[in-house]
Amino acid sequence: MAKARRIGARSALREFLTSEAAGGVVLMGAAALALIVANSPLAQAYQHFLHFETGPALSPRLGPMTVHHWINDGLMALFFLLVGLEIKREFVDGRLSTWDRRRLPVIAAAVGMAAPALIYLALTAETDGLSRGWAIPAATDIAFAIGVLALLGSRAPTSLKLFLTTVAIADDLGAVAIIALAYTESLDTLALGAAAAVLVVMYAMGKSGVRPLWPYLIGAGLLWYAVLLSGVHATVAGVLAAATIPIVATPGAPDSADSPLHRLEHGLSPWVAFLIVPLFGFANAGVSLAGVGLERLLAPLPLGVALGLFLGKQAGIFGAVWLTVRFGLASRLRGATWLQVWGVAMLCGIGFTMSLFIGALAFPGDPARIEEAKLGILAGSFVSALGGYLVLRLAPRHHRHQEEEALQDREIEGDGDVERLEEQRR
Repeated sequence: MAKARRIGARSALREFLTSEAAGGVVLMGAAALALIVANSPLAQAYQHFLHFETGPALSPRLGPMTVHHWINDGLMALFFLLVGLEIKREFVDGRLSTWDRRRLPVIAAAVGMAAPALIYLALTAETDGLSRGWAIPAATDIAFAIGVLALLGSRAPTSLKLFLTTVAIADDLGAVAIIALAYTESLDTLALGAAAAVLVVMYAMGKSGVRPLWPYLIGAGLLWYAVLLSGVHATVAGVLAAATIPIVATPGAPDSADSPLHRLEHGLSPWVAFLIVPLFGFANAGVSLAGVGLERLLAPLPLGVALGLFLGKQAGIFGAVWLTVRFGLASRLRGATWLQVWGVAMLCGIGFTMSLFIGALAFPGDPARIEEAKLGILAGSFVSALGGYLVLRLAPRHHRHQEEEALQDREIEGDGDVERLEEQRR
């Protein structure tokens, strides 16, 4: 009972922002450690550890399972499960629950994915085989971006944190669709049918009122294995499983202790933020910088990725927000100036986790191009993080900053009177 009260006392959104901010800082440390190790005398041991065979071949496509496979295809399925839970919560009972609220972040996310892809394709058009990497700069790393915002403290308005969160969640949904559709080359129809059957059973459990989590977790494990065998990337199973987890909607109130989705999200979030994502970063960010010079950085692949992240993301997202507000399709972000909106748009160019993940899918069996993609991801993400931080650090605050902060904080905590308070303020 005490545990149930504790879960219900704090909203998942507040806990999510806190854990993602701290997890983003841990992720920065893990990425830095990977770079140090990969460029030290331990580099060979680092590579040996990642490619150490730990068991039999679970899938003909993957071959024998290695430490790297378990992290990228196994543990990251839990990351995508959490992503799926966040998407469902926001669409059913959160900031994306109505079309009025969805419009701005969804438009911003869509344009913010298209612009980097177009820049990448323009810069790599003359090199055969590079077009497969068009989606590498399209995604935003929410943990890294919120981690940078956390370093700014109160200088970053809560409205920007909420906007960044909702854009990144919509962005994640697009990235999952890209992974499922663009990076699936062949399908095993029998395994795909088995995955569909498991999904139907899980959906039926939710509709029939099954509330304990363990049947869904067993189903998620079976679904993961079936998807792994099917040829679709196994991590997609995490998002599909999340769609079947029941949620008890609690509009204008903290999360329900009786909601399976809220319980699973609260339980899974710290493990993903502080273990799985940093471990993924450590396993995938280790790129050798030996011989890296201007010529290598200006090669089509790393340049396309870096400029896609840095220029494409900020131009796409800021331009989409400005035009959406300009034509009256959405309201301006409360308590934030346009300069601050630009700074957050720049932070969306941090594509670390998702970009590394898609980079490995785009060039399977081609370690040289994967390394080039990593170089572009690191460069584009670093410049985006530094630029966004400086803009937000130096930007003057909105004149109603404190008043809007109090309103946003009450909204995050699930105060049902927020709309009435806002009307009184106006």
